[in-house]
Amino acid sequence: MNDPDALNVWHEQRLVGTLRRNPIGAIGFRYDADWIAGGFAISLSLPLATVEFAPEASIAHRFFANLLPEGAVRDQIVRDLKLPNTDFDLLRAIGGECAGALSILSVDRAPSRERHYRPLTEADLVKLATRHGQIYTAGPADERPRLSLAGAQNKCPVLARDGHYLLPLGEAPSSHILKFKLADYRHLPAYETFTMQLAGAIGLPVVDITLRAISKIRYAEIGRYDRIIDEQDEVQRLHQEDFCQALGYGHESKYQEHGGPSFAQCYRLVQDASSEPALDAQHLLRWQIFNVLAGNSDGHAKNLSLLYQPDGEIRLAPFYDLVCTRAIARIDEHLAFDVGGERNPSLITRAHWESLARACDVRTRFLLALLEETAARLQDRLALVRESFEAQFGAYPALHRIEQVVNRQIRRMGRQ
Repeated sequence: MNDPDALNVWHEQRLVGTLRRNPIGAIGFRYDADWIAGGFAISLSLPLATVEFAPEASIAHRFFANLLPEGAVRDQIVRDLKLPNTDFDLLRAIGGECAGALSILSVDRAPSRERHYRPLTEADLVKLATRHGQIYTAGPADERPRLSLAGAQNKCPVLARDGHYLLPLGEAPSSHILKFKLADYRHLPAYETFTMQLAGAIGLPVVDITLRAISKIRYAEIGRYDRIIDEQDEVQRLHQEDFCQALGYGHESKYQEHGGPSFAQCYRLVQDASSEPALDAQHLLRWQIFNVLAGNSDGHAKNLSLLYQPDGEIRLAPFYDLVCTRAIARIDEHLAFDVGGERNPSLITRAHWESLARACDVRTRFLLALLEETAARLQDRLALVRESFEAQFGAYPALHRIEQVVNRQIRRMGRQ
C-alpha cells in the first residue's frame, strides 16, 4: 500500500532505509535493520544508527535534497511534470537515477531487475540540443525518465553504446552525461572540454570528456565516474557523495560566501575520509591552485565528491565541472573558496597562499612548491592542449580568451 508521506531508499536490490515527510514538509530518514547489519553509511553525515535522523534535525533532508537539480532547471521540471515544488515530491518523481548508487522510490515499488532504455534518434538529439538538454516532458508516468542530477545546469544522463545514445527509463543506470550550451553561454561545452583537458594535461585526475556536435550545435559528452562497466558489459553504480552532503550542508550553502564550508574544511574532510589521504589531499590542493590560475571561479563544495570504491575504499572523486568562467562575460569572477581570505584571483598574493597553508596545516614551502610546479606545467602545456583540441574538434578562436586568462594569472604569480 502506498504511503504518500514515505519513500524507500534502495541500493540496487537492497533496501537501505525509509524517508518520511512530516506535516510541514521536512524529511527524516531511518536505516533499515537489515541494511545496518550488512551495509555501509551512505554519508559521513548519516552514520549507521538504529534511531531515526529526525526531520527537525534537517541533516537527512539536506543530504537527500542535495541530489536534486537547482534553480531554473528545477523550476522547469516542476512545470513540465506539474509537481508541487517540494524536495519530497521531486525525489518521488525523479529520484530513480541519482548521482551515486541510490534509487528513491515510492514504498509500493521495488527496483526492477530489468533495465529498459529508449533509443535517442538524431531528431531526439537535435531537440535536446535546442532545449539545452531539457528532457522532462509530459507523458505517461511509466514512460518518463526518472533522472535526478544535482546542479543548476541541465544535464541529460544517457547510456552510450556503439556510437549511439539511449535514454534510461525507470531506474536503469546511465553511463554518460550530455551537457549542452546555455542560452546566454554558447561556448560553455567547448570551454568545459578545453579546461578539463588542460587540467588532465597537468596531471589532475579528471573525468573523461569530449566535444561533439549535432546539427552544428556543440555539446559535451562526459563519462560518469560513479558508473563502471562489469564483465557482462553492464553498467553498475558506485556510491558517491558531494562535499556538501558529507559535511552536512544544504545545496544553498555550496559557496563559502553563502555560509558554506571553507577550503580548509574540505581539505580536512579528505584527510579524514580518504583511504589515500596524502595523495588525495595533494590533488585537492592542486585543484584549488588550478582554479586560481586557470580562471575557474565556480569551484564550489558540490563540485567535489567522495567516491566509494567496490573494494570498500573511499577516494576523492575525479574532478568535474571545471570551466574557465573568467573567460565568460557576466559571470562573477570571485572564487567559490577564498585563498587566505581573498576571493579575487587578481589580488591573491604569496601571503594569501601562506595563510591557506596554515589553515590546512600544510608546510608553507610545500604549498608554494605546488603552486610553482602547477604554474610551470600550465605554461608548458597550454599551447599543446590548444593544438590537440583544435586537431580533434576544429578551429575555435574563442579559446584565446582562456589562454589570456591563464597567461595573465601565471605572469601575476611569477611577479609574486
